[in-house]
Amino acid sequence: MTPGAGAAGDPSPSPDEAGRINIEERSPGARIPTRAESGVSLRALLIGVAAVIAVCVIVPRAELIDQVQIGYLQFPAVAIGMLVFLLLGSSYFRTLNRRLGLTSQEFLTIYSMMVLASMISSRGLMQKLIPALVTPNYFADPSNNWQTIYWPHFKQWMMPWRLHGGLQQYVAKAFFEGLRFGAKIPWRPWVLPMFAWIVLALLFFTAFLCLAALLRRQWIDNEKLSFPLVQLPLEMARRDGQSGLFNNRLTWIGFAIPAAIFSINGLHNFFPFVPDITTTVNLNQYFTTRPWSDIEYTAIYVSFAGIGFFYFLPTELIFSLWFFYVLTRVQDVFASSLGLTMDAMPMYPTHLFIGYQVIGAYFVLTGYFLATARPHVRTIMNAVIGGRGAQAVDDSGELIPYRIAFWGLVLSLAGAVVWWWIAGMAVWLAVFEIVIFVFIIALVLARSTSEAGMLMTETSFRPINVYEMFGSRSNLGAQNLTMLALMDTIFLRDQRGLLLGGFMDGLKLAEGVNIRRRSFLKVFVLAILVAIIVASYIQIRVPYTYHGGGLNLYGYVYQGNNEWGLQDYATAVAGAPQPYDWRRPVFFLVGVAITLFLSIMRLNFSGWPLHPLGYALSASWTMVVFWFPALIAWIVKGLIQRYGGMKVYTQFRPFFLGLILGEFSIALLWTCVSAVTHVPPPSFPWA
Repeated sequence: MTPGAGAAGDPSPSPDEAGRINIEERSPGARIPTRAESGVSLRALLIGVAAVIAVCVIVPRAELIDQVQIGYLQFPAVAIGMLVFLLLGSSYFRTLNRRLGLTSQEFLTIYSMMVLASMISSRGLMQKLIPALVTPNYFADPSNNWQTIYWPHFKQWMMPWRLHGGLQQYVAKAFFEGLRFGAKIPWRPWVLPMFAWIVLALLFFTAFLCLAALLRRQWIDNEKLSFPLVQLPLEMARRDGQSGLFNNRLTWIGFAIPAAIFSINGLHNFFPFVPDITTTVNLNQYFTTRPWSDIEYTAIYVSFAGIGFFYFLPTELIFSLWFFYVLTRVQDVFASSLGLTMDAMPMYPTHLFIGYQVIGAYFVLTGYFLATARPHVRTIMNAVIGGRGAQAVDDSGELIPYRIAFWGLVLSLAGAVVWWWIAGMAVWLAVFEIVIFVFIIALVLARSTSEAGMLMTETSFRPINVYEMFGSRSNLGAQNLTMLALMDTIFLRDQRGLLLGGFMDGLKLAEGVNIRRRSFLKVFVLAILVAIIVASYIQIRVPYTYHGGGLNLYGYVYQGNNEWGLQDYATAVAGAPQPYDWRRPVFFLVGVAITLFLSIMRLNFSGWPLHPLGYALSASWTMVVFWFPALIAWIVKGLIQRYGGMKVYTQFRPFFLGLILGEFSIALLWTCVSAVTHVPPPSFPWA
């Protein structure tokens, strides 16, 4: 598997033209920057804190009330939209006094803080954590028997309601149904459980931060991954905000297409006589007979931003993304025609026999990443262990020194294991869950953003699915299963808003505008702490005070993800045996074999057209949404390169950046319009 940009057989240039520090490697770990690097200004941090607070206010309003998902992507629409407003404001103040204008370093410092804030405010933490803490009380009833099977296994410090109280206690009932007139929000019961869960979240965030520090040189300097998600912010902010991007007519042509289409759809909500332009087509409605009717959910989502991002990827990677997704649907038809039981992968939009292939692919890819990074791993271990090799390691230019990053990773994960042990989970099971979460799921998904430009990080399995290859989940016991239900709901099932990817993109942005990486540590830490404090307050307050409670807000958050984990484990917690399913290990091995084959072929044949990362992502919700944009980008890019060559390919770069900017900017604009008018905004494909 070669690096994402400039891969063999693809004439695409590395999309790193916005400015990258050239690195000369003199010895393992030696790094000499060829241009002067700067620190992070106090002005950028102060404006960044204000921007973080604004994001934490805007995201719940947009996502929970207006139901426009502008915060959970790895490239959040709210962050790019606010960056546009910062650029406009800076340009105005620059005309008054040149010193008042922000520099490119300041723009991207603020942007990086907004990205982390949007993730934490959305699916990265708060939208999964807060509803999950009151769901077991409010939704418990005699039919699901949660009070009997789950409540005895919770600890009081984990929940804001009394474990020995009744159903639908006030703190939970008012959360989902709204406060009575004149009543106050019951803040006190939330204090201890929020503190406890935030400690756990910070342990995971610390682990991701340390892992990003350890991965940076391998992914950015050694493999030179393309990091497609940083290209637009870099283009927008370079040359102190005076980017030629905005002076190019193609940028505005690209901007105008999604802006016009989604604005027309927004006006349709105001004036029904304005036509509504379809951007989503459910293809399953055309498959009415078997075996075609057994195809998993398949739709066409027209995302201009997706097309724009995929344009910058190597051609074989774009092809692999849509090809392997289509192949999953072909497998559905073939398996159904053979009479194979079409069980769904629990809580994911694919069938079980495909979900276990994906697990095999993730494991092989993780092994591949480790194998190709062996020299870098030796460098890290030299720094950690010491000895003669440590003298040749220069990690002064890294976010965190390797020794501190390594032990920070170990200790933060050990702390997470201890947290779950205190909560009641077996130590071995906590280690099993956390290792798969951090070193397999999160690592592959972060790679999908750094190499494949995935706007959305979503997997197709949980650690419990790996365990089920060897034993029945009912064997784990009610206490362990109760804790797994919480862990899956809050941290594992929905991976959108993965901070590890945000950290890696932030480090790439810092390099692109010559910010010292060590000084960027305070940017990350400050953004996380401020976002957690503000988002906790806002997102506890919203369901109590808006529209009659959570039941009238965004259904996925308040009547979806918060319940699914408890529903999924209920049968096993109640003690029902689970029959062994031979398909799990068999199709896991099929996935291992296919991914090994794809990796070997890619390593040995420069023109090999299939990328194993496309196979690993094929069954995810990410590809349900973005397979069609990938197909369109592959066709358009192929035609441009075939008939126009590299010159035309480069000339069209601003047009595709304009597509991204237009779709995300108009999403933020319509969110603001909806907040004022209370008229629903247009539907966006990724929302």
